[in-house]
Amino acid sequence: MADSTTETGVGGAGAALLHVAAPHPVSVQELISALQLGQPRAAETVSIPAVRAGSPYPGANAQLGCLSQLQGVWFGSGFNLIARPDKHDNKPFFLELNATREELEFNPIAGAIPNRGSAQDDIAFLGLTYVQRVTDAVNNGGLHIEPGIWINVPATTAPAEGPTVARMASIPHGNALLAGGQCFLVHGGPRIAVASSTPVDAKTGKPVTDPKYLQPFKTTPPPAGIPAGAIANPNLVLTDAIAGQNIIQTSVLVISTSSGGGVENIPFLVSNADATSMTAIFWIETVRRPDGTEFLQLQYTQTVTLNFLGINWPHIQ
Repeated sequence: MADSTTETGVGGAGAALLHVAAPHPVSVQELISALQLGQPRAAETVSIPAVRAGSPYPGANAQLGCLSQLQGVWFGSGFNLIARPDKHDNKPFFLELNATREELEFNPIAGAIPNRGSAQDDIAFLGLTYVQRVTDAVNNGGLHIEPGIWINVPATTAPAEGPTVARMASIPHGNALLAGGQCFLVHGGPRIAVASSTPVDAKTGKPVTDPKYLQPFKTTPPPAGIPAGAIANPNLVLTDAIAGQNIIQTSVLVISTSSGGGVENIPFLVSNADATSMTAIFWIETVRRPDGTEFLQLQYTQTVTLNFLGINWPHIQ
């Protein structure tokens, strides 16, 4: 998980990320108009030129929807929890906990992205490329790097579907994923639910009760600066980060690989630590200071399910 702000990095289960640059700043009024408060947009007939130059695109922010708020570079801190296989040490698994530093950079794709239609007319839309870098906050060791793309897809008639967003990601362990979902605007702060780290029996779908699997979740000390309760519920880091803040509105991105996507893994991972699903929620928060000025803050929570030993292990960051 991470938090980012336009001011200072704030701790989070992902992180609270500091927004330091936005190529195309937009006002709250423009965002409300672009998002249309979550109402579906009608499908439109699109004329796609044969040559698409990478010039400034009129109405880019509106066509990016709430993705327009992501543009720029975000810095922050967070928390990573993963139960990983440990055959090397003759153990079933090792519970790794990291306080993290994170950088997320989003850049607009320079022109319209065309999708050619057969059951309906062509569509075109805009998107962002991104690179995510995560390091250990204690020893500065690299933990994660992820290049990818977000796209803002308009309403379609084939399939009959309202506007959606999608994220495509590549992970150097040998995974690639596609996750789809929705974006909507809420007034006030985010509603951050509990994220349970309890492993689940893959056959029954019930929480694991064997003490040999649960003991590390109870006895492993958290990293410095991470509350003990965050091992059971990593989202506690996110709610602690925004306690006392005056968040006046939040754009919410909810995505999952079960929404028209999936995860692909190299054969080694399929046999040893099979990533089977991913869900994530991003909250882009408008925070008002006591003096009336405002800044943007990004928080997210993400859960990847890893399957090994007949158990589904939540990897929460």
